[in-house]
Amino acid sequence: MLALTGLFLAAFLAATPFPFQSEIVFLGLQAAGWETGLLVFVASIANTLGSCVTYALGRWLSDQRDHRWFPLGPDQMARAEGWWQRWGLWLLLLSWAPFGDMIVALSGVLRVPVAVFVLLVAIAKTGRYIALGWLGLAAFGS
Repeated sequence: MLALTGLFLAAFLAATPFPFQSEIVFLGLQAAGWETGLLVFVASIANTLGSCVTYALGRWLSDQRDHRWFPLGPDQMARAEGWWQRWGLWLLLLSWAPFGDMIVALSGVLRVPVAVFVLLVAIAKTGRYIALGWLGLAAFGS
């Protein structure tokens, strides 16, 4: 159970602004014989919840737009909004990618509806861990 807790924490932190990776923990547990489906389930839930924290930080930041310390200036914010209008919600399917935390935070700043956010991010995060599990199975066997 401690191993799954470690995977949960690793996957959760990996989806927040903290610089953390969960792949090594996932693959290590898989190589140690843990069932792949269980690892995918735990990591996907934790990573999606971590993204919810990043989204919430983005929502909080959106209320701080008028402060001079806000990370985006008015021109940058206008560009980000235009970029979002052009590519839309489907960008959230890339939330698993290295730049995904920026997309997640921006979706919070732009106040994407929570249900839509969670659905798209859960699909993306679960797909990522399914792919990682498949690669682990190819490398370590069943």
